[in-house]
Amino acid sequence: MLSGPAGLLLTVAALAVGALALWQVFRPLSQGSKYYLIIFLAGVLPLVFLAYPSDLRLPARLRARLSANRAEATGSDSDGRVPAPASTRPTVTDWALSALAVAACLYPVLPIRIGSGGGGYNAFLDRQGLLAATDLVLGTVLLLLLLEACRRATGWILPAVCLLFLGYGYYGGLLPQSWPVAHAGLDFSQLVDAFYNSDSGFYGTPLDVAASYIVLFTIYGAVLELSGAGRFFVDLSAAAFRRSRTAAGRTAVASGFLLGTVSGSGAATTVSIGAVTWPLLRRAGYPPERAGGMLAAAGVGAILSPPTLGAAAFIIAEYLGVSYLQVLGWATVPTVLYYLGILLAVEIDARRSGVRPVVIDVGSPWRLLARFGYHFASLIAIIVFLAIGVSATRAVVFAIVLAVVLSYLDRAHRLTPGRLVTALVTGVRGVLAVTAVCAAAGIITATTTKTGLGPQAAALLIGGAQAATSDPTLVLVLTALLAAVALSLLGLAVPVTASFVIGWVIVGPALLDLGVTAPAAAMFVFYFAVLSEVSPPTALAAVAAAAVTGGRLVPTMWQTLRYALPAYLTPIAFVITPAGLGLLGIGGVQRIAFAAGVTALSVAVLAVAAGGWLPGVGPAGVPERVLGALAGVTLLWLEPVPVTVGAALAAVAAAGVFVRRGAAGRSTSGSPANPVEEQL
Repeated sequence: MLSGPAGLLLTVAALAVGALALWQVFRPLSQGSKYYLIIFLAGVLPLVFLAYPSDLRLPARLRARLSANRAEATGSDSDGRVPAPASTRPTVTDWALSALAVAACLYPVLPIRIGSGGGGYNAFLDRQGLLAATDLVLGTVLLLLLLEACRRATGWILPAVCLLFLGYGYYGGLLPQSWPVAHAGLDFSQLVDAFYNSDSGFYGTPLDVAASYIVLFTIYGAVLELSGAGRFFVDLSAAAFRRSRTAAGRTAVASGFLLGTVSGSGAATTVSIGAVTWPLLRRAGYPPERAGGMLAAAGVGAILSPPTLGAAAFIIAEYLGVSYLQVLGWATVPTVLYYLGILLAVEIDARRSGVRPVVIDVGSPWRLLARFGYHFASLIAIIVFLAIGVSATRAVVFAIVLAVVLSYLDRAHRLTPGRLVTALVTGVRGVLAVTAVCAAAGIITATTTKTGLGPQAAALLIGGAQAATSDPTLVLVLTALLAAVALSLLGLAVPVTASFVIGWVIVGPALLDLGVTAPAAAMFVFYFAVLSEVSPPTALAAVAAAAVTGGRLVPTMWQTLRYALPAYLTPIAFVITPAGLGLLGIGGVQRIAFAAGVTALSVAVLAVAAGGWLPGVGPAGVPERVLGALAGVTLLWLEPVPVTVGAALAAVAAAGVFVRRGAAGRSTSGSPANPVEEQL
C-alpha cells in the first residue's frame, strides 16, 4: 500500500470517486452521462499512474505470481488481473503523468478558452468532426496516457492490440481495395475525433459500464469482504462437506462458487480460496499442481457466477439493451454445469488417486447458517430488486446499505465509519485497471465502427467455413469452431473485458449473420473470453494458484485445463442448434429441462473421459475414454438423433468399464497364490 502524500492523495481521490459513483445513481449529473464519464475518468486515470509506478517493469504474469499471495479478493480488478504491488513510491514521472492525465481528461469540460479550443463542454461537443488544434493535441495525449496505463496494469499486449487497430484505421486505405478488409482510410485527426469526441471512443459503452456498474459492484464486494462474508462462505463450505471422503476438494469448489457470487474476479477468488483450502488439500494428499488446477478452475467460475458476473456481463446488457437480470438468467444454467464438471473431476481424482479423508474442524453448517446466514441477505436482495424492476445500479447500492447494517450483527466485523471508508476506497482501487482497459477499448470499437471492420471480418470468417462445405448447418458449426479458436487465442493476450469487446465486434457479426440469436452469440463470446483465464500458456488464475500452492506453473496450467475442459465445449451448444437456447433459460420449461439434462450428461461423460475413472465402478481404459469423449461431444448437438447416438456411445463406454472391472476381478481371483503367503 502507498504511504505518505501519495497514499493520502490516493485515498482521498478514491473516496471522492466512490462518493461520486454512488451520488450519480440517485442524482445524475444534469449535463448527461458522457459528462459524468469524463469526470470519472479524470478521477481514476491519474490514480493508475500512482498505484502502478513506472519502475515496476516486470511482465504482468510475473508480477501477478509475485503478488498473488498478498492479494485480497477486493484488491483485484473485475477482470481478474491481480494488481501490481504498490509498495514502491511514485516517481517524478508518475506524478507528471498523473497531472497530465487530469488535464487531458478535464479539458473537454473546462469553461475557459485554450487557444482555438476549450470553452466548456457544449463547445467541445459542437466541434465534433472539426477538432481544433488544442483538441487534437490533448486527445493525442489522452490516447498515449491510456496506452501507458494499460501497459502498467495488464502488460504490453493490450496496448499493442490497440496500436494495431490504430494502424489499421490510419493505413487501411493503402491496402489493395480488392481485399475485404480494405477501407478508404482515415487521417489522424479523424481517428482522434472518433476516440475523444464520440460516443464510441474513450467514453463509449465499456467505460460507461465501468463507471456505472463495475465500480459499484467492487465496492459491494469490498463491503462484504470486510463484513466477514468471505470467511463465512469458506467455513460454510467446509462445514457442509466435513464428513465426506472428498471434503477438501468439495470445500475448495464450493468456496469458489460462493465467493464468486460477490467477487467477479477469477485470480482474486483463486487466491482467496487457496489461502484457506490449500492446507486442507495438502493434508488430503493432493500434489501442488493438481490442487492448484482445482483452485484455479473453481476461482475462474467467479466470472461466470451470478449475481456479480465479470465486467463483460454488464457490457452484454448494454450492447443488447436488456436488463442485467436477463443476463444473470442466461448465465445460471451454464454456471451450474461448469461447477458440476469440476465437482465430478474432484470425485474422480479422489478415487483414482487415493486421496485421504481429512477431518475439518468446523461446527455444524446449520449453526453457521443460523449465526451468519445473514450474509446471504444482500445477495438475495439484489435479485429481488432486479426482479421487481429496480435498476442494477440502485439494486447494488441498496444491497451495500443492507450489508453495512447487517454487519453490526457481528462485533468483530462491524463496518464502522472508518471501516466503511476503507471499503469504499478498496472498491475504487479494485476498478482502476479495468477502467483503463475499458477506456482503451474505445480505440478498438471506434476504429471498427469507422472502418466497417466488423462486417468485413464476419464475411471472412463465414467465407472460410463456406470454403470447406456448402451445407448451412456445417457452415454454422465450422464458423462456431473457428470463432472459438480465435476467441481462445485472443483471450491469451488481453484481459477478459477487452477480449469480449474485440470478440463481439469481430466474431459477433459472423454468428448473427448465420442466424444465431443475439443472446446466444453474446454469451458464446463471453464464455470464451472468460476461459482465457484458464488457457495455457497465459492462464492468470493458474499463475495465482501456483503461487499459493508452490507448484510448477506449466503442470498447474494443464491441470486447470483438465478441470475446466467441459466448459470449453458447452458454449458451442448455445449457437449450433435452437435447442441450445434452453441452456440460457430461453424457451419453455421443456426446452430448458431437455437442454440442461442432456448437457449435464455430456459434462459428466467428458469428465469421466478426461479423468479416466467411472465413479462407483473403476478405471476407464483408452477405448472407453475415446468413446466417452465422442459421446460427450455428440450430446452437445441438442437434436434427437445426435442425442440418441451420444447416449448410446456413453452407454457402450460405461459397459466397457464394467467389463474391464469384471475381467480385472477374475484375473485377481484366478491368479495363483503366492507360495510365501500360503506358508504364512
